[in-house]
Amino acid sequence: MRFGRITANPAQMGGVPCIRGLRIPVATIIGLLAQGMSRAQVLTDYPDIEPEDIEEALRYAAVAVDERQLPLVASA
Repeated sequence: MRFGRITANPAQMGGVPCIRGLRIPVATIIGLLAQGMSRAQVLTDYPDIEPEDIEEALRYAAVAVDERQLPLVASA
């Protein structure tokens, strides 16, 4: 899967995946949504991003989680 709106530049933000070369990490956007912020609120708080950036950030996060093994705590 290709991500045209997600960039990772070692010289910017330590290579953390960001939205379109902006200094807005994908993790920030995903974190805000996970905390209950609406997409409209995210767009208001980050006027440089577009609705398509949020959609691609969600797709990127889904692929990233699918591609790695995450340690889980066994439930009782």
